[in-house]
Amino acid sequence: MMSSSVNMASVAMASLCSDDEKPRRVKRNISVYIDEHEDELRRLAHGIWSCPELAYEEVRCHDMLVRFFSAAAGWSVEPNFVLDTAFRATWRRGDDAALVHVGFLCEYDALPVIGHACGHNLIAEAGAAAALGLKGALESESDIPVKITVLGTPAEEDGGGKIDLIQAGAFQDLDVVFMAHPAQEDTAYQPCTAIAGCTVKYRGKASHAAAYPWEGVNALDAAVLAYSSLSMLRQQLSPGWKLHGIIKHGGTKPNIIPDYTEMEYYLRTPLLRDLCDLKTKVEACLRAAAMATGCQVEIIFTNKDYSSILQNATLKKLYEDNGKSVGMEFKDDCSSFSGSTDFGNVSCIVPGLHPFFHIGTDALNHTPEYTAAAGSEKAQTYVLRTARALAMTAADLLLVPDLLRQAREDFTAAKRIQDGHNSD
Repeated sequence: MMSSSVNMASVAMASLCSDDEKPRRVKRNISVYIDEHEDELRRLAHGIWSCPELAYEEVRCHDMLVRFFSAAAGWSVEPNFVLDTAFRATWRRGDDAALVHVGFLCEYDALPVIGHACGHNLIAEAGAAAALGLKGALESESDIPVKITVLGTPAEEDGGGKIDLIQAGAFQDLDVVFMAHPAQEDTAYQPCTAIAGCTVKYRGKASHAAAYPWEGVNALDAAVLAYSSLSMLRQQLSPGWKLHGIIKHGGTKPNIIPDYTEMEYYLRTPLLRDLCDLKTKVEACLRAAAMATGCQVEIIFTNKDYSSILQNATLKKLYEDNGKSVGMEFKDDCSSFSGSTDFGNVSCIVPGLHPFFHIGTDALNHTPEYTAAAGSEKAQTYVLRTARALAMTAADLLLVPDLLRQAREDFTAAKRIQDGHNSD
């Protein structure tokens, strides 16, 4: 079903390109409007980069984005939307029954210590730029009923802000949603992995480690035994399953038998439905360590698992065509990436596109070198190019209704596969 989607998308695009000047005019004007706001967009990205804030604490970044859209003509802005550090900005034109509702997402949370080492400041800029470009290009096209929504989605690195917004109904009436993530190269699709978080707490009994250690129950022994067991479990995991963690608290002093230790783990699988099996294996190791050492154990799995991203062949093809038109060179094989994002959950409820984009560096995400690259002037050329491609892809869906229909059919087919049903 996916391959036929690409063919139908190509046919629809051929029809689009053979039409009159409108498609070329709209896409040309997208670039014009993004260029007109280039200075403000650069300042926005640099401002967010300069004040890195952790999940659910993005107060200053939230305020910067709210001010940005409040200053842009025509946007209705709702600060503190659902969450204290989320926002919604909307612009609309046309009849309710006919309009297509397009969404762009902004992320802006940072990592502890190393700041914007995943480039979320650039995600925010790309989403804002694409929305501004599309709105500006459509304002003079009175025959295209449309609603554009920009959602500020906090806490991607820790907590799942998009899942909070999903549960509050923020994505309910969107027809399609876009965002883009910085990486080492341009790729229209990366599957990402499903992920669950796990906090483990061992409780024992303190005692003098030299004078009478036999009176103690060593919670650190439990943590070390669990860590070793989980490390050995890795060699028995299915390909693509990932397991990694840290000991967050291991005791207070060497001469005190630790009575409390705490660990944090991430569990990843290619498909969301496989997380349950991995959780069972992990829990067995954790409980065995408690039993062996005489400790009590508390195992807390997160209640907001991230899903893998559903591929949408129509949106992927459109984005690649538009990306190439603005100078992108796409990598064919994207199977090696194993990061995770709460956009995966969004892609399970509405057709969505989450490409990755090159920012002019070979540095790897979540490193100090990538932090520097995300704040560099060099990255600006690439992030604004990406914004153009996102907005142009949205324009294709507005100009050719068959493309939106096909994107919806791709979404339905991908959902069936994800849920374990036959794609026929």
